[in-house]
Amino acid sequence: TIGGMTGNNSCGGKSLRYGMMRDNVLSIDAFLADGSQHHFGPVGDAASPQLQSLTDDLLRLGAREAAEIEARFPKVMRRVGGYNIDALVPRDTPNNLAHLLVGSEGTLAYSTAIELKLWPIISQKVLGVCHFPTFHQAMDAAQHLVTLNPQGVELVDATMIGLARDIPMFRQTIEEFVTGKPDALLLVEFAEEDPSLHAQKLRQLDEMMGDLGFSWSGSGKNWGGMTPVPDPAMQARIADLRSSGLNIMMSMKSDGKPVSFVEDCAVELPDLAAYTEGLTEIFERNGTRGTWYAHASVGCLHVRPVLNLKLDQDVKTMRTIAEECFDLVAKYKGSHSGEHGDGLVRSEFHEKMFGPRMVANFAQVKTRLDPTCLFNPGKIVNPPKMDDRSLFRYGSDYKVEEFPTGLDWSEWSGSAGGFQGAVEMCNNNGACRKLKGGVMCPSFRVTRKEQDLTRGRANTLRLAISGQLGPDALTSDEMAQTMKLCVSCKGCKRECPTGVDMARMKIEVQAAIVRKNGLKLQDRLTAFLPRYAPMAARMPFLANLRNTVPGLAKLTERLTGFSATRKLPTWAARPFKDSEASECESPQAVVFADCFNRYFEPENLRATLKVMEAADVPVHLAKAPKGERPLCCGRTFLSAGLIDEAKVEAQRLVDALMPYVEQGLPIIGLEPSCLLTLRDEIPALLPGEDTSKLAAKARMLEEYIADQEANPDFHLPLTSPAPKVLLHGHCHQKAMGIMSSIEKTLALLPNTQVETVETSCCGMAGAFGYGTETHETSRAMAELDLAPAIRKADTETLIVADGTSCRHQVADLTTRQPVHMARLLEMALKK
Repeated sequence: TIGGMTGNNSCGGKSLRYGMMRDNVLSIDAFLADGSQHHFGPVGDAASPQLQSLTDDLLRLGAREAAEIEARFPKVMRRVGGYNIDALVPRDTPNNLAHLLVGSEGTLAYSTAIELKLWPIISQKVLGVCHFPTFHQAMDAAQHLVTLNPQGVELVDATMIGLARDIPMFRQTIEEFVTGKPDALLLVEFAEEDPSLHAQKLRQLDEMMGDLGFSWSGSGKNWGGMTPVPDPAMQARIADLRSSGLNIMMSMKSDGKPVSFVEDCAVELPDLAAYTEGLTEIFERNGTRGTWYAHASVGCLHVRPVLNLKLDQDVKTMRTIAEECFDLVAKYKGSHSGEHGDGLVRSEFHEKMFGPRMVANFAQVKTRLDPTCLFNPGKIVNPPKMDDRSLFRYGSDYKVEEFPTGLDWSEWSGSAGGFQGAVEMCNNNGACRKLKGGVMCPSFRVTRKEQDLTRGRANTLRLAISGQLGPDALTSDEMAQTMKLCVSCKGCKRECPTGVDMARMKIEVQAAIVRKNGLKLQDRLTAFLPRYAPMAARMPFLANLRNTVPGLAKLTERLTGFSATRKLPTWAARPFKDSEASECESPQAVVFADCFNRYFEPENLRATLKVMEAADVPVHLAKAPKGERPLCCGRTFLSAGLIDEAKVEAQRLVDALMPYVEQGLPIIGLEPSCLLTLRDEIPALLPGEDTSKLAAKARMLEEYIADQEANPDFHLPLTSPAPKVLLHGHCHQKAMGIMSSIEKTLALLPNTQVETVETSCCGMAGAFGYGTETHETSRAMAELDLAPAIRKADTETLIVADGTSCRHQVADLTTRQPVHMARLLEMALKK
């Protein structure tokens, strides 16, 4: 926020051009602790007697301490430590008292209005990604690269590259712009008013990399070079990755995490390589390592040593590193606080950095503006010790007892098989609070409540499993309420920079609650659908009575928990039978018929068989052993927390599919929530080599078709089914990063315009949209973006949605009936 940036004297990757917040604040309106309101700006403006008296006192202090300020204040651009009392020293131009408030962290006054200097936005940019074989060489090169007058030079180190590769939302970006295995990247951005100069700037950058001794054909310490990135979309993706640096670093799944306490020290660029080398030695001497990224252009790197602050020893190590680091900063006449403010972790070191006289000056300023220490006490002046455990997220008594879990959490550390570590991945970054773009977090977008947010749920879980909410908090009614509106969209799994997977955590919470309280009828009817479906499918007339008999839905609402305002999915008059798929001796693919398409929309399975036949791809239908009910992925059981029942179904499916997987055949599915269970939940239910192999072979129909792009033997004869197709992606398709495959398959349709609706969850989410307590929230989710977009589409536009829940939601809330991709392709087949 503007207020937060002013409070910390913040800036970012482009401060090389635009300066810091202090350089861009013209005036501030603010309340003082006594309740008086004043306008702080250039001295000489009309002022009240009270403000004039304050101004006179402050300027006297500035005049008295001018020599000390000159001697003690670092000369680096990135200096935000202490108060900006250098704004009070005599000068040729009027002193601006607003600059004293900038960077004061809310300790001096309460700002109500901030007047800013504005800059024109240069929309066209170009980026050069400089690759270096060693971190030290990158740091040494920064001082040379800035001579080309870029607007930013940002560091991405090898640790960040490696972690980003493991995060779904960043993996493809890394693969596309990183060449080889650099130890560090410098992202050099140019934004000239005349965009014709951009090509020249990139040539100069390339030449400079050569002059510095780097070449793509070189080896060892001479390997490296510059990759140009002229495409604005790719620039935006790289910028998003870089701006997510902290969260990417915090995605480490070990107990040790990068800790912020020396993270934004700043030194002059000629000293940057030596400073970072010295800091690395400090880390190694203390048995740890650091992570590095951010503002190489101004000598201000975000560096965080990896520590486990649950351990007393690592807390002691933190202090040792801080003291040694700030000694090193002082050696290079740098600033111990270059962007993020002093706060609780750096304020106690002001005497080391500025000397006792300057600390006394800070106290005098605080006393003059806030004599009762009302505003944000303990920051900058009279701070606590930075290693006071009472201020830590994990106090000295923090502990998580063991408890049973049903899924595999071994990727993480901690109690309950690693469940503790998975919960603690949330670092409160708040990326889940976005209201537009992506999927995360649909419930928050409707209610705007912290409780209904990935972060709120994760924090509640952490407090519950650590005993801070009392005994049995994990299975309490309050926990059930916290999880109630989570639709298990998996948006957080992909879009949370630290990979918090609330959908998987909800399964464990549901399981614990079911063990304690048993199942509600609504959950039982949903969970056991695969078990009773074969019988119900034989009597579709009876099974559909609830939808067809007037008043029956209302009569059964309280008993079943299904809202009378919703029609339940209609049982097909002619469900799909295994015999409809001809036997094939040499299949090239295997089709998995899920429960929803088998019993409710069998036309999608039939369409799939026709499409594969038209493509001349022989397929085999995955079948259960003779005499057993059809195969199921276990999804419905997982939604109710019945993990053991889900394991039974998952094992049956794995046993049936593994012979084909061993032959290298792809497993094709139609329902995203079912097919993608093979990639996500089943490996967590049944960890091992078999399920890992199966996950690698599981493909949505569109993915399979997109995979054949380079296969000269694959040909799908298609015509245009409609002038335009409007695509809604299922949340799990987005979470697993397969929307591009769907769009690539749709691009095969000639003379057909394709548009993807930018939307969060449709809101139906399995049984969620049918519940008496959740159907209104379900509708509200759809009405944010999806339903309005569908209503705007003309009648010639075909609506495509793979998710059965998505199709039902659209049909319920609009006059349109979406089709599955298989049906669309069937319609497009040349007759």
